Amino acid sequence: MTLAEFQRLIRDQFGAKDARRGVDGNFMWLMEEVGELAAALRGGHTPEEVAAEFADVFAWLATLANIAGVDLQAAVTKKYGVGCPGCGRTPCVCAAADKP
Repeated sequence: MTLAEFQRLIRDQFGAKDARRGVDGNFMWLMEEVGELAAALRGGHTPEEVAAEFADVFAWLATLANIAGVDLQAAVTKKYGVGCPGCGRTPCVCAAADKP
């Protein structure tokens, strides 16, 4: 499944409900899932549980992109498709303290 297909899947499955929640409601769900992912990464969870939390975060990110009218595949390709946004290289050669 491509990124565009995943975003469309999330829109098809949950779009009406997500639209009713709006940006603020969906953002709160994303933050809750990020917290659950953080807890899973700190330990005590099976690899399958950690993977499920990654999937949840990704789904809520796609939801927010749908609500905001952002094509995730186009945005990711534009920003990261030709190398690091900072140095333009792959792999990144930015200083360790620099972002990204």
